[in-house]
Amino acid sequence: MTGDASARRYERLRNPSGDSVILMDAQPDVCGSQAQFVEISKHLVDIGLCAPKILNWDSSLGLMVLEDLGQIDFARHLQEHPDDERRLYDAAVDVLIELGRTPPLAGLQQMTPTVGAEMIDIGFEWAAIEKSPSLAEDIKSELTTLLSSVSPNPATLSLRDFHAENLIWRPNEIDNGSVGLLDFQDAFITHPTYDLASLLRDARRDVDPNLVDPLVERLGGGEEMFLAFHVMAVQRNLRILGIFERLARRDGKIGYLDLIPRVRDHLKTDLEAPCLARLAPLVQRAFKIPEGDIV
Repeated sequence: MTGDASARRYERLRNPSGDSVILMDAQPDVCGSQAQFVEISKHLVDIGLCAPKILNWDSSLGLMVLEDLGQIDFARHLQEHPDDERRLYDAAVDVLIELGRTPPLAGLQQMTPTVGAEMIDIGFEWAAIEKSPSLAEDIKSELTTLLSSVSPNPATLSLRDFHAENLIWRPNEIDNGSVGLLDFQDAFITHPTYDLASLLRDARRDVDPNLVDPLVERLGGGEEMFLAFHVMAVQRNLRILGIFERLARRDGKIGYLDLIPRVRDHLKTDLEAPCLARLAPLVQRAFKIPEGDIV
C-alpha cells in the first residue's frame, strides 16, 4: 500500500474468505514508538469517531495489525465523482466539530504561539530563498503575535494530517462512521481551524475555493474564525514547504517537488487576507511568494 512521508510501511493482508486487515511495519529504531498512535486511536473510537481498532501489536518488533477501514479515500472517490466534493467535505467537518466539542486527550503537545512559530524553522532551513536570520526572526515574531491573537490557549485535538488521502470514504456507514481516519500519530492540541486548513489547503489535490467560506462558517464562523483559518494555513504551509523540500533533497523522495507549487499557491492566497498585511511582505521576501490582491 502507499505509505506516508515517514518510514512506516503498510500492507493489506487478506484471508481466503476475502476479509482484510492492515499490517503496519514501523521499525522502532527508525520510527520510534507507536504508543501515541495506539492511545489516540482508542480515544477517537471512544468519542464515536472512526479510527482503526488495534487488533494486535508487538512494540518490540514495530508490527501492528489494524482494522481495515476501506480502500477508497476521499481523493480517489472524488477523481471519479467530483460532484460529491461538498458532501464529503461536509462529512469531514462533522468530524472536526465533534473533535472541537470533546475534551482532548491529555498529555499531548500544545501548539502555543511560541511553539507554532518555532515549527516553521524547517521552512527557513530548506525552502527559504533569502535566509537572513533577522528576516526569519521578524517572520516568527509577527507569526507569534498572530497566533497569540487567534489561539493563545489551544484546547482542541488536531489530527494534523487531515486531508483527502488520509480520509477513507465509507458512505454506507452512519454519522461520523462515514469518515475513516488515518495518520494521526502526530496529533497535538491547537486551534479548531488547523485541521480545516489541512483539509481545504490540501497539498495533494485542488479543492473548490468556494468551499472555504461555508465550511469555516460551519466550524464556527465569525471574523475571528476566518482570521484563525488564514493564520493556521500560513503557519502550516510554511512548515510544509520545508518538509517537502527536505523529503526531496535529503531523502530522495523527488515526487514531493511536484506538490510544492500548490503549497506556494496556497500561501499566496492566504497572505492576501487583510489580517496578514504585516506578515505578507516578510514571507514574500523570504520565500519569493508572488504578491497578490488583498481580499
